Amino acid sequence: MLTFTLIITAALLLLGFPMMLPLLVASLMLLFFVLQMDNVGLLIGQMVSGVQTWALAAVPLFIFAADIMTRGHTANRLLDLVQSFVAHLRGGLPITTAVSCTLFGAVSGSTQATVVAMGGPMRPKLLEKGYSDKFSLALIINASDIALLIPPSIGLIIYGVISGASIGDLFIAGILPGLLLLLMFSVYCWIASIRMGIEPEPRSTWLHRWRALKKAALPLGFPCVVVGGIYGGIFSPTEAAAIAVLYAVVLEVFILRSVRIAELWDAALSTGLISAVVFILVAAGNAFTYTISFAGIPQAILNPIIADIGHSQVLVLSLIAVSFFIGCMFVDPIVVILILTPLFKPAVAAAGLDPVHVGIIVTLQAAIGSATPPFGCDIFTAMAVFRRPYLDVIRGTPPFIALLILATIILILFPSISLWLPSLAR
Repeated sequence: MLTFTLIITAALLLLGFPMMLPLLVASLMLLFFVLQMDNVGLLIGQMVSGVQTWALAAVPLFIFAADIMTRGHTANRLLDLVQSFVAHLRGGLPITTAVSCTLFGAVSGSTQATVVAMGGPMRPKLLEKGYSDKFSLALIINASDIALLIPPSIGLIIYGVISGASIGDLFIAGILPGLLLLLMFSVYCWIASIRMGIEPEPRSTWLHRWRALKKAALPLGFPCVVVGGIYGGIFSPTEAAAIAVLYAVVLEVFILRSVRIAELWDAALSTGLISAVVFILVAAGNAFTYTISFAGIPQAILNPIIADIGHSQVLVLSLIAVSFFIGCMFVDPIVVILILTPLFKPAVAAAGLDPVHVGIIVTLQAAIGSATPPFGCDIFTAMAVFRRPYLDVIRGTPPFIALLILATIILILFPSISLWLPSLAR
């Protein structure tokens, strides 16, 4: 019966049904036929409890703030600032793309918003300079994944809710790993530009840099307000999300006047649709996790593996990384975080691992999955935005995926990269 349930779930996925439906169908089949229970109210209760956590209120608020800034001038101002300082370097344009994606990630917390906001203006410039389309597309979708590590990150919020780890600590822990990825991507862009024989842009004057810095000062204040406010004890991560919306509205509507008040309704509607999908996934994922745990499925699969590797922190982290990496290749990263995080919680505790460090490893795998075939969400976002076929979008991704895997190995071997900043803030 268990095999039949898995076949039905896989079939529903392959037929293109929304992810929440296979999760709920699998939960119901396990409940009725494996556990021999007919209490549907039990699953409904689990679904409701899955979305009752107050910290989840931060998700729609950060999405709303990101949507407002994506419609405004924030992206272009950040882009102009970065370009004025690094465009004259070898590989300056692709490095500008990577740095701008990182900065906008610190504003939006969303990989898909970053693809749209930064990919739109940068791809034509990269193509005009002589970079291939496969390199440009791969750079945009992979550099946008840094947004999952740089606060405010929706992936970190979801992990924090499920694992019980401090969201504030997760936010600050993601900064250095995010900068590590930026450095690795920048070095690769420099090497690739030398190989392609592409000359750098002219150097900007200090006057132009100063003007670009002044224009970008207010957008750059966004991550400072969020992270600084949390660690200054002024507000909680959830309250920081509300402050982020207020900051976005004041900046884009009243100061820059790039977004009309009437457009806020469209942004709110878009946020509502995206948030509804996220919350339904959270609810369905919580019901599915409860059902398979009650049926003893994860224990039967994981316990022998965990017994073999013992309490080695490196091996436990490697198992977690591989499991999340494979899962995120095929399923929405949020769903994978929802399902696998509770299953590995006993192994994390037994190995004495810091949940914050584990959260960075998990979120990095979600970032890799967002740009990895066959079902990375950023791949399909790029297909829609740039109107390119699937194979064209993924053709240049292998070197960047290799860099992301290398970053995972570095973070597993050197956990202090993730834990140093949180240790200073405690």
